[in-house]
Amino acid sequence: MEQQSAKRILLGITGGIAAYKAAELLRLLMKQGMEVQVAMTEAACQFITPTTMQGLSGKPVLTSQWNDTGNGMAHINPSRAADAIVIAPATADFIARLAHGLANDLLSSLCLARNCPLLVAPAMNREMWQNAATQRNIAQLLADGVQVLGPDCGVQACGEQGMGRMLEAERLAQDIAAFFQPRQLPGKRILITAGPTYEAIDAVRGITNRSSGKMGYAVAQAALEQGAEVVLVSGPVALAKPPGVQGVDVVSAAQMFEAVQQHVGDCDIFIGVAAVADYRVAQPSEQKIKKSAGSLTLELVPNPDILAHVASLPHPPFCVGFAAESENLAEYAEQKRRAKKLPLLVGNLAQQAIGNDDNELVLFDDSGSHILPRADKFTLARQLMQHIALRYKGAGK
Repeated sequence: MEQQSAKRILLGITGGIAAYKAAELLRLLMKQGMEVQVAMTEAACQFITPTTMQGLSGKPVLTSQWNDTGNGMAHINPSRAADAIVIAPATADFIARLAHGLANDLLSSLCLARNCPLLVAPAMNREMWQNAATQRNIAQLLADGVQVLGPDCGVQACGEQGMGRMLEAERLAQDIAAFFQPRQLPGKRILITAGPTYEAIDAVRGITNRSSGKMGYAVAQAALEQGAEVVLVSGPVALAKPPGVQGVDVVSAAQMFEAVQQHVGDCDIFIGVAAVADYRVAQPSEQKIKKSAGSLTLELVPNPDILAHVASLPHPPFCVGFAAESENLAEYAEQKRRAKKLPLLVGNLAQQAIGNDDNELVLFDDSGSHILPRADKFTLARQLMQHIALRYKGAGK
């Protein structure tokens, strides 16, 4: 996979209580390999210190256009070195200044003098957010091509509850990273299954597996970044669905099969990440089976093969399967791909993948196998979606 150069972010912090979140946002952006230069307004320094942000970034924090040691262009030069300017938090006051083109401090001057994209994360009291003046200013920023990230709804520092709360740092970091991703599948409809299924034995027991759903949810997020419309059919997991997906919650393999049948007709790409149980109990008990001294025998019957069904449709979508093996990965995965006539199958070793935050994937297609080296699952999901986009286009879809 082609490596992208590190993105350079100018992180602007304005004077709101949400400024404390900027420290975590800075850490997460740097964790993604981005270079971050921090600039703070005078008011922001009342909420979080430049020393903190310098310690995290390893770079002196920009606070005044009068402290220039270069050519006297402190209000311009930092914006020329940035791939994007991110203002988080963006207060109502600073949003108003952006909307009206004011440049009465270093950060607002950098925004006005920029030749790169501008992203703002509003943070304010709910009444301030709902005020007609703020809404006019937000509308003007959107008309000017500024990306507005959030806000969110929730309990605010003032004790009130409503819209205006800044997005959490993790969500902002994802949105900022997504902004730079090439959108190779705009408008395409992608159906994804994720997580385990649960097959009831009785009222309290069942057959399941240790799939966490992390890989499937990461693939859904990466598909959104590609500009796709995503339907995520998920078994029982302890994960929040990526904002923007259409979520369908299921429990059993039969329910997952039904959901896939409902949505597969209008999808362009199907990605079967879910660890679907191969068998279910023939006659599950409605009541708890009481323990006895004797043995317990269960009759198991096969579940429908969801991936094989989709791949065998008269006009199937581009199908991507997953194979979790415990041994002989290359042999078993390629056998599965050919048996189900899949253009692409993703293989991994179950003992190295299930429940973990990182993994190593091997992609099998007609041209052979391609290794995606061990990385966190979100990084792998992005690389996988890039490969899917290329194969999808190569198939003449």
